[in-house]
Amino acid sequence: KMVADLAQRVSKAISIPFTIGGGIRTVEDVKNALQAGADKVSIESAAVLNPKLVSEAAALCGSQAVVISVSPRRVKGGWEIFIKGGRENTGRDLVEFLQEMQERGAGEILLNSVDEDGRGNGYDLEMLKAAREVLTIPLIASSGAGELADFYNGIAQGGADAVLAASVFHYGKFSVQEVKQYLEGRGICVRKNIS
Repeated sequence: KMVADLAQRVSKAISIPFTIGGGIRTVEDVKNALQAGADKVSIESAAVLNPKLVSEAAALCGSQAVVISVSPRRVKGGWEIFIKGGRENTGRDLVEFLQEMQERGAGEILLNSVDEDGRGNGYDLEMLKAAREVLTIPLIASSGAGELADFYNGIAQGGADAVLAASVFHYGKFSVQEVKQYLEGRGICVRKNIS
Protein backbone atom coordinates (compact mmCIF):
# COMPACT_ATOMS: atom_id res chain seq x y z
CA LYS A 1 0.00 0.00 0.00
CA MET A 2 2.79 2.45 0.89
CA VAL A 3 4.63 1.78 -2.38
CA ALA A 4 1.44 2.30 -4.38
CA ASP A 5 0.73 5.54 -2.51
CA LEU A 6 4.22 6.79 -3.25
CA ALA A 7 3.89 5.81 -6.92
CA GLN A 8 0.64 7.73 -7.13
CA ARG A 9 2.19 10.86 -5.60
CA VAL A 10 5.25 10.65 -7.88
CA SER A 11 3.13 10.16 -11.01
CA LYS A 12 1.23 13.37 -10.19
CA ALA A 13 4.46 15.31 -9.68
CA ILE A 14 6.49 14.27 -12.74
CA SER A 15 5.78 13.55 -16.38
CA ILE A 16 8.65 11.16 -17.15
CA PRO A 17 8.62 7.35 -16.86
CA PHE A 18 9.78 6.09 -13.47
CA THR A 19 10.62 2.85 -11.71
CA ILE A 20 9.69 2.33 -8.09
CA GLY A 21 11.21 -0.14 -5.65
CA GLY A 22 11.50 -0.92 -1.99
CA GLY A 23 9.04 -3.20 -0.24
CA ILE A 24 7.86 -5.03 -3.37
CA ARG A 25 7.17 -8.51 -1.99
CA THR A 26 4.06 -9.81 -3.74
CA VAL A 27 2.45 -9.78 -7.17
CA GLU A 28 -0.22 -7.58 -5.61
CA ASP A 29 2.48 -5.03 -4.70
CA VAL A 30 3.70 -5.07 -8.30
CA LYS A 31 0.20 -4.66 -9.72
CA ASN A 32 -0.71 -1.87 -7.29
CA ALA A 33 2.47 0.11 -8.00
CA LEU A 34 1.92 -0.11 -11.76
CA GLN A 35 -1.75 0.80 -11.48
CA ALA A 36 -0.77 3.80 -9.34
CA GLY A 37 1.39 5.19 -12.15
CA ALA A 38 4.84 3.57 -12.01
CA ASP A 39 6.15 2.35 -15.37
CA LYS A 40 8.26 -0.38 -13.81
CA VAL A 41 8.89 -1.97 -10.43
CA SER A 42 12.28 -2.84 -9.02
CA ILE A 43 12.51 -6.02 -6.97
CA GLU A 44 15.62 -6.85 -4.95
CA SER A 45 15.48 -8.92 -1.74
CA ALA A 46 12.18 -10.59 -2.66
CA ALA A 47 13.66 -11.80 -5.98
CA VAL A 48 16.32 -13.72 -4.04
CA LEU A 49 14.05 -14.95 -1.26
CA ASN A 50 11.11 -15.82 -3.54
CA PRO A 51 12.27 -16.15 -7.18
CA LYS A 52 8.81 -17.37 -8.18
CA LEU A 53 7.59 -13.81 -7.63
CA VAL A 54 9.59 -12.72 -10.69
CA SER A 55 7.93 -15.35 -12.90
CA GLU A 56 4.48 -14.43 -11.60
CA ALA A 57 5.02 -10.68 -11.98
CA ALA A 58 6.37 -11.06 -15.53
CA ALA A 59 3.45 -13.29 -16.50
CA LEU A 60 0.86 -10.92 -15.04
CA CYS A 61 2.35 -7.50 -15.91
CA GLY A 62 4.86 -8.22 -18.68
CA SER A 63 8.63 -8.53 -18.53
CA GLN A 64 9.08 -4.86 -19.49
CA ALA A 65 7.66 -3.86 -16.09
CA VAL A 66 9.98 -6.08 -14.00
CA VAL A 67 13.43 -4.78 -13.04
CA ILE A 68 15.65 -6.90 -10.83
CA SER A 69 17.96 -4.87 -8.63
CA VAL A 70 21.00 -6.90 -7.58
CA SER A 71 23.64 -5.91 -5.02
CA PRO A 72 26.65 -8.21 -5.29
CA ARG A 73 29.93 -8.06 -3.44
CA ARG A 74 33.21 -9.62 -4.55
CA VAL A 75 33.80 -12.94 -2.77
CA LYS A 76 36.65 -15.33 -3.60
CA GLY A 77 37.18 -14.43 -7.24
CA GLY A 78 33.47 -14.10 -8.02
CA TRP A 79 30.49 -12.16 -6.71
CA GLU A 80 27.79 -13.15 -4.26
CA ILE A 81 24.41 -11.51 -3.83
CA PHE A 82 23.76 -9.41 -0.74
CA ILE A 83 20.32 -8.28 0.37
CA LYS A 84 18.87 -5.95 3.01
CA GLY A 85 20.84 -2.94 1.86
CA GLY A 86 24.03 -4.92 1.23
CA ARG A 87 24.20 -6.21 4.82
CA GLU A 88 23.25 -9.87 4.42
CA ASN A 89 25.13 -12.34 2.22
CA THR A 90 22.81 -14.87 0.60
CA GLY A 91 25.69 -16.98 -0.73
CA ARG A 92 24.05 -16.92 -4.19
CA ASP A 93 26.44 -16.65 -7.12
CA LEU A 94 25.78 -13.50 -9.15
CA VAL A 95 26.07 -15.03 -12.63
CA GLU A 96 23.81 -18.00 -11.82
CA PHE A 97 21.26 -15.69 -10.23
CA LEU A 98 21.22 -13.37 -13.25
CA GLN A 99 20.64 -16.32 -15.57
CA GLU A 100 17.74 -17.47 -13.42
CA MET A 101 16.17 -14.01 -13.31
CA GLN A 102 16.37 -13.72 -17.09
CA GLU A 103 14.81 -17.17 -17.51
CA ARG A 104 12.03 -16.22 -15.10
CA GLY A 105 11.07 -13.24 -17.27
CA ALA A 106 12.85 -10.24 -15.78
CA GLY A 107 12.90 -7.35 -18.23
CA GLU A 108 16.12 -5.73 -17.10
CA ILE A 109 18.83 -5.93 -14.46
CA LEU A 110 20.05 -3.08 -12.28
CA LEU A 111 23.53 -4.07 -11.09
CA ASN A 112 24.71 -2.28 -7.93
CA SER A 113 28.28 -2.96 -6.83
CA VAL A 114 28.34 -2.98 -3.02
CA ASP A 115 32.15 -2.69 -3.17
CA GLU A 116 32.17 0.41 -5.40
CA ASP A 117 29.07 2.19 -4.09
CA GLY A 118 29.79 5.81 -3.20
CA ARG A 119 33.53 5.57 -3.91
CA GLY A 120 33.58 7.48 -7.21
CA ASN A 121 36.24 5.20 -8.71
CA GLY A 122 34.11 3.98 -11.61
CA TYR A 123 31.78 1.06 -12.13
CA ASP A 124 33.02 -2.49 -11.51
CA LEU A 125 33.77 -3.22 -15.18
CA GLU A 126 34.79 -6.82 -14.53
CA MET A 127 31.46 -7.53 -12.84
CA LEU A 128 29.54 -5.77 -15.62
CA LYS A 129 31.33 -7.85 -18.28
CA ALA A 130 30.54 -11.07 -16.40
CA ALA A 131 26.87 -10.06 -16.27
CA ARG A 132 26.79 -8.98 -19.92
CA GLU A 133 28.16 -12.37 -21.01
CA VAL A 134 25.07 -14.19 -19.72
CA LEU A 135 22.37 -11.56 -20.26
CA THR A 136 20.42 -10.68 -23.38
CA ILE A 137 18.08 -8.32 -21.50
CA PRO A 138 19.07 -4.70 -20.74
CA LEU A 139 21.75 -4.19 -18.09
CA ILE A 140 22.00 -0.99 -16.03
CA ALA A 141 25.32 -0.18 -14.36
CA SER A 142 25.13 1.36 -10.90
CA SER A 143 27.53 2.28 -8.10
CA GLY A 144 30.87 3.98 -8.55
CA ALA A 145 30.55 6.78 -11.12
CA GLY A 146 32.74 9.72 -10.16
CA GLU A 147 34.04 11.12 -13.45
CA LEU A 148 32.47 11.63 -16.88
CA ALA A 149 34.69 8.90 -18.35
CA ASP A 150 33.17 6.39 -15.89
CA PHE A 151 29.79 6.69 -17.62
CA TYR A 152 31.36 6.01 -21.00
CA ASN A 153 33.43 3.09 -19.67
CA GLY A 154 30.38 1.48 -18.09
CA ILE A 155 28.79 1.30 -21.53
CA ALA A 156 31.77 0.91 -23.88
CA GLN A 157 33.88 -1.41 -21.73
CA GLY A 158 31.41 -2.90 -19.24
CA GLY A 159 28.69 -3.57 -21.79
CA ALA A 160 25.92 -1.79 -19.88
CA ASP A 161 22.90 -0.57 -21.84
CA ALA A 162 22.36 2.29 -19.38
CA VAL A 163 24.23 3.93 -16.53
CA LEU A 164 22.93 5.15 -13.19
CA ALA A 165 24.50 7.56 -10.73
CA ALA A 166 23.42 9.35 -7.60
CA SER A 167 26.17 11.19 -5.68
CA VAL A 168 27.57 13.09 -8.66
CA PHE A 169 24.09 14.51 -9.32
CA HIS A 170 23.04 15.03 -5.68
CA TYR A 171 26.20 16.99 -4.91
CA GLY A 172 26.14 18.91 -8.19
CA LYS A 173 29.41 17.60 -9.63
CA PHE A 174 27.67 17.05 -12.98
CA SER A 175 24.22 17.67 -14.37
CA VAL A 176 22.32 14.99 -16.27
CA GLN A 177 22.65 17.19 -19.35
CA GLU A 178 26.45 17.34 -19.02
CA VAL A 179 26.66 13.54 -18.83
CA LYS A 180 24.37 13.15 -21.84
CA GLN A 181 26.39 15.66 -23.88
CA TYR A 182 29.65 13.95 -22.94
CA LEU A 183 28.32 10.52 -23.93
CA GLU A 184 26.85 11.83 -27.17
CA GLY A 185 30.19 13.46 -27.97
CA ARG A 186 31.85 10.06 -27.58
CA GLY A 187 29.41 8.37 -29.95
CA ILE A 188 26.96 6.90 -27.44
CA CYS A 189 23.29 7.19 -28.34
CA VAL A 190 21.45 8.99 -25.53
CA ARG A 191 17.76 9.37 -24.91
CA LYS A 192 16.53 12.88 -25.52
CA ASN A 193 14.43 14.55 -22.84
CA ILE A 194 10.95 13.14 -22.59
CA SER A 195 8.23 15.66 -21.88
